[in-house]
Amino acid sequence: MLAEQLQTDLTVAMKARDELTTSVLRLAIAGVKQARVSGSESRDLDDDEVSAILAREVKRREESAAAFADAGRSDRAERELAERDVLARYLPAPLTDEELTELVDRVLTAGGFTGPGDMGSAMKAVTTEVGGRRDGKAVSQLVRARLSV
Repeated sequence: MLAEQLQTDLTVAMKARDELTTSVLRLAIAGVKQARVSGSESRDLDDDEVSAILAREVKRREESAAAFADAGRSDRAERELAERDVLARYLPAPLTDEELTELVDRVLTAGGFTGPGDMGSAMKAVTTEVGGRRDGKAVSQLVRARLSV
């Protein structure tokens, strides 16, 4: 499981005295533990749920890096991008534009989605197939464009 891999890699990073990887993995593991105990009862998370947590953290790092760069803090921006790169190692490879287009077309055809009124249902179906391997905004724009034609 992905959560176990994070813990194993944390141990390796600590032994190697890799400060960056150690701090990033500690935060990621804390996020996973928090999600695990949220709600009425504690439960184990599957790899998709852990990947979603990591994807959220990657996005936060990218937004922080952009904010630091805009503020002229290139040192902090570089740190945020380095943290993003550590987390990105645990995520599935992102879909290319061609792969995303093919996936959207396949799901829309299989589901019989044809017009703008099907946007919500189509997005749900496509998002399930994408599985966090592409930004939701890009997916939404493509689905909207395909349903408008």
